[in-house]
Amino acid sequence: MPPTARRLAAGPCMAAVLLAGCTSAPDGDAARPSGAPRLQVSVVADGLDHPWDVAQAPDGTLLFDERGGGLTAVRPDGTVQDVRADLDDLFARGETGLMGLVLDPGFDGNRRFYSCQGVTDGAAPSIAVIAWTVSADWGSATRVADPLIDDIPVNADSGRHGGCRLRFTPDGALLIGTGDNAVGKNPQDRSSLAGKVLLADPATGEVRVWNYGHRNVQGLAVRPRTNQIFAVEQGTYRDDEVNLLRAGGNYGYDPNGADGSYDESVPMTDTSIPGAIEAVWSSGPQTIATSGGTFLHGAQWGSYDGLMLLGVLKGQGVLALRLDDDGMLTDQFRLPELEGAYGRIRTVQQGTDGDLYVTTDNGGGQDKLLRITPSSSG
Repeated sequence: MPPTARRLAAGPCMAAVLLAGCTSAPDGDAARPSGAPRLQVSVVADGLDHPWDVAQAPDGTLLFDERGGGLTAVRPDGTVQDVRADLDDLFARGETGLMGLVLDPGFDGNRRFYSCQGVTDGAAPSIAVIAWTVSADWGSATRVADPLIDDIPVNADSGRHGGCRLRFTPDGALLIGTGDNAVGKNPQDRSSLAGKVLLADPATGEVRVWNYGHRNVQGLAVRPRTNQIFAVEQGTYRDDEVNLLRAGGNYGYDPNGADGSYDESVPMTDTSIPGAIEAVWSSGPQTIATSGGTFLHGAQWGSYDGLMLLGVLKGQGVLALRLDDDGMLTDQFRLPELEGAYGRIRTVQQGTDGDLYVTTDNGGGQDKLLRITPSSSG
């Protein structure tokens, strides 16, 4: 795929777009809660095509990828530059391509990061996690564990339900959220890596199924100052979900039809399955297509400090969830500054600088990387 045109957005900051009025939806109200900070939205880079994930290095550099292929760095001075990388074996079809991206916890010393991507040897596509190192000038990336983890199944015909989010646990294990490939037996088959959250050793690539019964894990978020880890999943015609993850847990998706078909009429969490764990949050009878998740952390966020944010694709915006100490839902609302203003939102991720970074997912070279900062209380 030819390189995507990219440019630095003009102007230091674009004024936040506010809703003229409030609209109710099954996933929360777009009204700003009393005392909440007003948010400023600036465009960091645009002219992008399906940017999927973003990470920020300790020096402030942003690294993001695009599903069809390509890595880009945004330096602290605002310079946007391509990062040369060998992506000749990328399998990009439908929902699958260059997807999850995360920096190693020891990045300052080892310059290492990880991608989750479709790969092909020309005959048998799969999904793999690859370890890279990036040069000091952010000009190039080199594969150093190729692959670190392989043989994660992919739907070779459509690329449907390819996952694939990466995050680190507080103790340094690599989390991998996978999709079920639209194959009915995969979510409940513990011998398959599809429809799971995996736990891996980033040094050796040793991997195991941590929990199962998932449809398509599009987000993973670690709650600050806790060991709580949440997965964000897209539903069928209903029931997008946020799940509080437990070791060995079954999250209850079982679309394996009696004839071996992929039966999407079943509930996202089938409570008739013994031990099935119900969702912390569900969209209910309508889907909004939830994607990435992150937690806001820091006094600068005022009353937003501690919120879990979800990217919303079909519903076009960002959903905020307030959770209690046990991880149970107490409140939900939409961020008004992002409500319908930028189209589909793929990823929300708090950076090392405390700001919120957002990737849109509209396609056709119309996508953006956004920076969200709190400016004042409402």
